[in-house]
Amino acid sequence: MAAGSARVPVIAGNWKMHKTQAETREFFAAFLPLVAGAKHCEIVVAPPFTALAAAVEAARDSAVMIGAQDLYWEPQGAFTGEVSAGMLVESGCRAVIVGHSERREHFGETDDIVARKTRATLDAGLRPIVCVGETLREREEGKMEEVLERQFHGAFGALTAQAFSPILVAYEPVWAIGTGRTATPQLAAEAHGFLRSLAASRFGHEAAARLRILYGGSVKPANIRGLMAMEEIDGALVGGASLEAMSFAELVNYREG
Repeated sequence: MAAGSARVPVIAGNWKMHKTQAETREFFAAFLPLVAGAKHCEIVVAPPFTALAAAVEAARDSAVMIGAQDLYWEPQGAFTGEVSAGMLVESGCRAVIVGHSERREHFGETDDIVARKTRATLDAGLRPIVCVGETLREREEGKMEEVLERQFHGAFGALTAQAFSPILVAYEPVWAIGTGRTATPQLAAEAHGFLRSLAASRFGHEAAARLRILYGGSVKPANIRGLMAMEEIDGALVGGASLEAMSFAELVNYREG
């Protein structure tokens, strides 16, 4: 994040389907001392559902916010295998990742589903981290802006500016997730700038200026500083590099060294 900006950076870790409760407690025992002095950014960790309670307890009295990786939009009902926003709130969860590319690709989530989940997250007082991004084919066909505009309006088009204000947007080019390929800082910043222009058109320039847009896609200690040097990049949504306490701490402490 460039100096002088009012947007506080966010470094968020998405553990995906990794870590038991015991492994979660071990992670936080190692991780928290390494980031105790980090005052420049907000830290979010999203463990699997089964480890949420362990993560909340382990992170108690720290600055780390615990998030969930998904939720269902209905408050209760005959929805086998699903988890509601109210259940997440009770667990101590404070944020939810919505519309991750893996949910869209592997589980058929549409823009309408992402919108419903975003609304449910907001209604419960949780902070949504809403993911958008294009595939490699879509980028090669020059459709990046078309895809981002469709996903942005699909997720947020029915919201008021006030409802939109707590949302974090995560730009994750699908071709860079788990592949070792990373969008250059310039490419990422261009996509972030386009997303901010969409926010300005829909919700006004003040809302757009406040919007925090995270980059997700093979973020590692080796590339975090270059990404965070870009004014348009307000943080990172991290996958594999968030699983080890030392590497995730390096990402959180990107200003050092």
